[in-house]
Amino acid sequence: MEMIIGLAAGVAGGAAVAVIVQGVLLKKRKEQILKDAEKEGENLKQTKILQAKEKFLKLKEDHERKMKDRERKLQSAEDRSKSKEKTLSQRIEEANRKQKGIEKKDTILESKISALDKKHTELDKMHQKHVTELSKVSGMSPDDAKASLVESLKDEARTSAMAHINEITEEAKLNANREAKKIVIQTIQRVATEQAIENSVSVFNIESDEVKGRIIGREGRNIRALEAATGVEIIVDDTPEAIILSCFDPIRREIARLALHQLVSDGRIHPARIEEVVAKTRKQLNEEIAETGRRTCIDLGIHGLHAELTRMVGRMKYRSSYGQNLLQHSREVANLCAIMAAELGLNVKMAKRAGLLHDIGKVPDEEPELPHAVLGMKLAEKFGEKKEVCNAIGAHHDEVEMTTLIAPIVQVCDAVSGARPGARREIVESYIKRIKELESLALAYDGVNSAYAIQAGRELRVLVESEKVSDQKADELSFEISQRIQTEMTYPGQVKVTLIREKRAVNYAK
Repeated sequence: MEMIIGLAAGVAGGAAVAVIVQGVLLKKRKEQILKDAEKEGENLKQTKILQAKEKFLKLKEDHERKMKDRERKLQSAEDRSKSKEKTLSQRIEEANRKQKGIEKKDTILESKISALDKKHTELDKMHQKHVTELSKVSGMSPDDAKASLVESLKDEARTSAMAHINEITEEAKLNANREAKKIVIQTIQRVATEQAIENSVSVFNIESDEVKGRIIGREGRNIRALEAATGVEIIVDDTPEAIILSCFDPIRREIARLALHQLVSDGRIHPARIEEVVAKTRKQLNEEIAETGRRTCIDLGIHGLHAELTRMVGRMKYRSSYGQNLLQHSREVANLCAIMAAELGLNVKMAKRAGLLHDIGKVPDEEPELPHAVLGMKLAEKFGEKKEVCNAIGAHHDEVEMTTLIAPIVQVCDAVSGARPGARREIVESYIKRIKELESLALAYDGVNSAYAIQAGRELRVLVESEKVSDQKADELSFEISQRIQTEMTYPGQVKVTLIREKRAVNYAK
């Protein structure tokens, strides 16, 4: 029993020692943790202080840099102001010098005018004196002397005229035939202008007239099937080795022409085959149109164009305006716009894009009752083109107000491409009408002797009477005529008005 008690006391003493040791270790660990925390806090404090100093220095540098930039800008503005002030001072001095020179010239002119008036007065007095002396010598008044001189001159002129009448008559008979031929030739040359071919027919050439019967078919069933499938009127007449395809849609005419070519080459012509070939040809032509549009965009460096707009660009190949191919015209306008935009420092790609699409309203799938410029603008808006491009398309014929600098460039380049020599053809009647209107407009003014429209109506030469129109009035009259032409007439390009005034003094020595 005592033994057990002793063992228990030993175990209790060992546990107490272990607790004391553990307490000492915890205390040391606590102190170490506190020291580490203080040390880490000090390090963090130093780090924050350094960061704050760096941030302060950076803000200070930014502030100083901004202040320097502001000072530099102020100095630059001050330099510009001084330069402008200096330039204005120089201009004012130059204007003062010119004003003094003008005043001096006015004084000299006034003195010369007064001297001329004095000389005129002296000449009138001398003339009157001479007339009085001559009247005394001849015993006739000035009016009687004048009448006598006129009668003698009339008799002499009548005698001379009778002597030359026969010579002039004989010479006229000899020259009449030659002059008549010359007039006829000149007339033919002036009237024989190139006729514009109407873009509503195409000619399909065939090897022999036997093919015409096969195309017509039994009781006309083949030609009816062909017209129904293509929407083109096919005219088979007595024209040797030719068939006329008539339609206002050039794409339909092209489909009919290609389908006829394939049918004639194959030899099998019947309604079922016609429908098959026309459908296949239409598909091939649509693919060719799309490819033409893509190739045009690639050639011009235009990217991101909507597929529908690309197809419309390809359709331009089969459309013409006054004999000018629409696709070639649009390509030309695009290149001109790019050059002009580059010279003016504008967006070249945007200008080229607007130039290519400016006539897109002429080739829509449907034909609404809208001007082609407005329709083209709506199509461009529909397919996601930028506002600048849409405005340039809609404003190139002034149907829409111009809001960008690209719009006048497109308008000018469109006029340049359409008005250059050889670009377009006009029907002779409308051309002659425009020429006559130009000449009639000039002849309506008082003092105009004659007017001639030359250079295909691009220049109007006006001859005036020098007695009725002075030099100053000639300048005003030329300006008035040009303004009336600009406001009242429609014409391609520009019309130059040249007014000619001259005084001729003609006498004959015999």
